[in-house]
Amino acid sequence: MAERLRFPPLAKEMAAEFAGTMILILFGVGVVAQVIAGSGLTDGALGDHDSITWGWGIGVTLGVYVAARMTGGHINPAVTVALALFKRFSWNKVAPYVLAQTAGAFVAALIVRWNYTEVLDAFDPGHTIKSQLVFSTLPGNGTLPVGMWGGFRDQVIGTAILLFLVMALTDLRNNPPLANLTPFVIGLLVVGIGMAWGTDAGYAINPARDLGPRLAQYLTGYGGAWRDQHGDLYFWVPIAGPLIGGAIGAGLYLFLIGRNLPPPEETPEEEEETKPEYKP
Repeated sequence: MAERLRFPPLAKEMAAEFAGTMILILFGVGVVAQVIAGSGLTDGALGDHDSITWGWGIGVTLGVYVAARMTGGHINPAVTVALALFKRFSWNKVAPYVLAQTAGAFVAALIVRWNYTEVLDAFDPGHTIKSQLVFSTLPGNGTLPVGMWGGFRDQVIGTAILLFLVMALTDLRNNPPLANLTPFVIGLLVVGIGMAWGTDAGYAINPARDLGPRLAQYLTGYGGAWRDQHGDLYFWVPIAGPLIGGAIGAGLYLFLIGRNLPPPEETPEEEEETKPEYKP
């Protein structure tokens, strides 16, 4: 029976990316729903911005742990594309991974939308921009004086920071976290980005995290899901910005740090003796 149920390796990897991204969104979108809609009905008693940053960080940590053994736990198209650009990942797997990540985010958002139906309906009966931020990001979080291009700039910078540090934390030549703690530290990284870079565009820093839930909200009554509070067609910003920023961040890490590190089996003292040529 077990022989008949075997799946191709790529299908197993896609399942892992689907599941890991689904876990990420269940915690991330779930905490935003609680804080924005739930707290909106209870005078802030159910959380604040710090709750959101910690919820997303925990979601990233657990999502990476879910997928880590099978795929390394990308759970983010910006990570997948950046790794492929710098020959750390096969281009043949990029589209399947991105599809699985986006599908996982979409399904998770549908679950959150279903579970929070009564609260969202009470908080925002018309399903307007007032609660759109629960599922997808907006420039200035829908209220601050930031436009589409400000959000784009923010997404490039924020994702560049993310990929620069993800590369540093996963580079075996660079004293990465040990004892399987890397997902935990990456989760803390996302908490930090949320606390420092959450104002201008809601720190999507992940195309699947935004596109999957945006599609879910559009299909469940949010007719304006593709536009921001200014009426601009905004959905492309949390897709293009992270993809560009991720490539910049990964490239900067390799240029500033990665190319200068010795191979993992070699100590700096041994490098001085043998002086091998190393090209990342």
